[in-house]
Formats: sequence, structure tokens, C-alpha cells
Amino acid sequence: MRALTVFVIIGMLFVSAAFPDRKPEIASSSEDEFTFVRLKYRGRRSIWDIDWPASDRNFIFQLRKHTNINVSSKEKIVDINSKELFHYPFAYMLEVSRLILTEAEAKNLREYLLRGGFILVDDFHGGRQWKQFYKQLKKIFPKREPVDIPISHPLFHCFYDIDELVQIPGAGAALRGKTYEKRDGRPARCLGVYDDNGRLMMMINFNSDLGDGWEHAAEDFYPRERSDMAFKLGINAVVYALTH
Repeated sequence: MRALTVFVIIGMLFVSAAFPDRKPEIASSSEDEFTFVRLKYRGRRSIWDIDWPASDRNFIFQLRKHTNINVSSKEKIVDINSKELFHYPFAYMLEVSRLILTEAEAKNLREYLLRGGFILVDDFHGGRQWKQFYKQLKKIFPKREPVDIPISHPLFHCFYDIDELVQIPGAGAALRGKTYEKRDGRPARCLGVYDDNGRLMMMINFNSDLGDGWEHAAEDFYPRERSDMAFKLGINAVVYALTH
């Protein structure tokens, strides 16, 4: 898999956010194009396409607006068992408590990640959903464990400086004035799975819903500071994936 290179430009992202004046510059290649990939999977009443397409396209819009990464204007749906996945350095999947992997699918994802791919996992909540996801994760990496990513990690500082992990609520929780969806669905955690060289392969957002933060960013009921953070986390994830 050929990694894309990027040159990132700092600017104002949202009305409520403030940003530092400078960031490291990375050489760009005009011939490269980044495509936001959403993974399609099978499972218990699979809803791999929830929030789509608004969530993906709102995120793509912000990624194009606030970086000079050459970003495709439209997302791409890729099956988790497809070799086409290996053409893309970054992929997004959500509602993973419904995921059920076959041996072939787990092998494909394992090979993709170990060969340099990056998966952003999102939108599952509470102890029961964690156990369901963890069972499938162990099919991919039987001997690797997810661990909390420290806030000092480059993931949180490669574009925007993120010094605190806040919970990104789903739309239903936001409408109720809450940030959590399940009684045991807090605090927010951001966990990672690393390769043997210490590269982060998976960013696992547990008890948070970045997708709803992207989808509902322009709606009055959704808290602006939470959607701001959802975009920041997503953009940092893309920049990290393209530069590590």
C-alpha cells in the first residue's frame, strides 16, 4: 500500500474553536488523492450505513476546507472482505457491536492493518457492546490488546492540539441534553491497537459518536463544541494515518 503524503494548512475550523499559529509542514504530492472509505460489513441486523451519506460528506467537506489534502469529493463504500481495501490507507466503520466476522474477513482486515492501513472505529457504547466488539476484534488480532491512547500521543497533536478527550454524543442523547447513550456508556475512551513497530493501526472511539457529530453539525439541537471536537478528532485521525 502506497501512503499518501500531505501538506497541512492551519486555519479557523469552526466559530467556537481557536487554533495555534503554526504546524509542521509535510511535502505534498499533487497526483495523490485521498478517499474517505466507509467499510461495509455483515452482522446482527447490520447498520454499517447509518448516518450515511450526510456524515461522510460533511466530514469530507471540512477535511477539504481546512487542509490542502487532495480529497475526493465523495466517499467510497468498500466491503471488509474486498482486496480493493488495500488501495486506501484509511477506513471508517461504526456500530461495531453488530459486527460478525468470518475467518476470511478477519484475515483480510488483519493483513490490511499490518501492511500499513488504518481503521477508525466509532459509535458503540456500554459494557455489552464492548464485549460484542471485543470478541470480533480478537478474531483479527488474537494476541494484540486494545489499550487507551495517551493524550500525549501524536494522534492528538499531528494537526490540532487536543488536550482533553471529551464525549461526542449521539443525536438522541444530545436531544435529551446528555452526552452518553447507555447508563454505563461513560466516560468516553479512545483506544488503540498497535503494530510491532508502535504504529497505531486502529483508533477505537468507545462511548462516543463522531459520526453523529459530523452529521448534525449544522443543526441547532446539537452542541457546537461537541461537533467541533468530532471534526478535529476525525481530521487528526486522517492526518496521522497519512503520515505514519
